[in-house]
Amino acid sequence: MDEDFNEIYRLYAKEVYRYILSLCRDTTLADDILQNTMLKAFDNIGSFTGGCSVKTWLCSIARNEYFNHLKKADNNKVSLDENTDSKSDNPEERAISNLSAVDILKLVHTLEEPFREIFTLRFYGELKFSEIGEVFGKSENWARVNFFRAREKLARMLEKEDLI
Repeated sequence: MDEDFNEIYRLYAKEVYRYILSLCRDTTLADDILQNTMLKAFDNIGSFTGGCSVKTWLCSIARNEYFNHLKKADNNKVSLDENTDSKSDNPEERAISNLSAVDILKLVHTLEEPFREIFTLRFYGELKFSEIGEVFGKSENWARVNFFRAREKLARMLEKEDLI
């Protein structure tokens, strides 16, 4: 199954990425949405009925992911005054915020390999997926898929710990 999904990723990721980039015009956001799209596709490959092409199916998922991002961004907007009042004047809230960052770092270190190293190389080392693949002697697609999995595992751990 992983080989089949890697093949789907190899065949369609660039085209889906270009589609997402045409929607959002932000390369970082396009990368994130592509990763979320591929993860959803991987999780739901069994529900793909073949009523359309795989590319169309992936682009539909990507479009929905983009619109979900826009909704979340709209819901998370805070005025500058609210943000400064609640965080800069209250040392307890700043401490809680810092504690959450420490807790998140602790959770990253509990990820099993290669997920921990891939996540660390991507976020802290700011390496490209192609460079991460080279580090492991694997393909760029392998690095992307495993980064996806690492990020999802981390998100599940954060939810379990009630940190998000």
